[in-house]
Amino acid sequence: MNDRAPDDPPQDTDARNTDAREGGVQREDYARSAEDIARQRSIFDTRSIRQRLLPNENDLARRRAIMRSAKWVLPLTALVLLGSIAAWPAVERAVIMHRGTMAQMSHVRVKSGSMLNATYRGVDDHGHPFMVTASEARQISPERIDLTTPQADTLLGPGNWVYVTARNGVYIQHSQLLDLTQDVMLYRSDGTTMYSPTADIDMKHGVIVSDSWIHSEGPFGILDTQGTMLLIRDGIMQFRGPGRLILNTTHGGAANGPQAPAAPTIPAGGKR
Repeated sequence: MNDRAPDDPPQDTDARNTDAREGGVQREDYARSAEDIARQRSIFDTRSIRQRLLPNENDLARRRAIMRSAKWVLPLTALVLLGSIAAWPAVERAVIMHRGTMAQMSHVRVKSGSMLNATYRGVDDHGHPFMVTASEARQISPERIDLTTPQADTLLGPGNWVYVTARNGVYIQHSQLLDLTQDVMLYRSDGTTMYSPTADIDMKHGVIVSDSWIHSEGPFGILDTQGTMLLIRDGIMQFRGPGRLILNTTHGGAANGPQAPAAPTIPAGGKR
């Protein structure tokens, strides 16, 4: 009698192993070549796994030095960044001023010993600023500069200034003397206008002198005379005859005109 149940399948493990060794049935997904087996085993080889080494004394000393440097470098970097943020408005203003200067310099050209759109700035002996400009300036000597269409502008205070133009001029830079010729026109902030063929201006001391005929118009009236001297700083105009004076009585006569010693003195024989 057989005690094995009829439903139990026969267990013949040795037979299956024998069939596999002898070329029996085998699953294709389990089939591996010798190269694949060697490669997979090399991955799990413990000898090929990189092991982390403990730092030695030199590595520890270097790391401690880096940490000590970082304690100083990082706060200093933060201070530099904060300082740059605080100084940025001043830097921005300097950049804007630099751009304005470069824009002005772009209009200035130097050509064959002459400079176009030249500008000379200075301060007189009482601290009043003045400026001399010209469409063209030619350096004749270390002291002399010949100007074409020169213009001189002196600021005496709020709302008080003198402006002079001419066709030609000579500027003695270190002495701050300006000699004007041809169609000289002077305009003062009080409305006084003067015309003359020539005029000499001492920009440092604020004095304008002309030995040629003068035609002047202003709130005081009309004045034609042989020569004049104008003290820019004091606002005093002195004339010498012969000359002709027509007072504007609607504006208070000579009281509102340019200041002079009493009235303009004209020698005998001159016209009044």
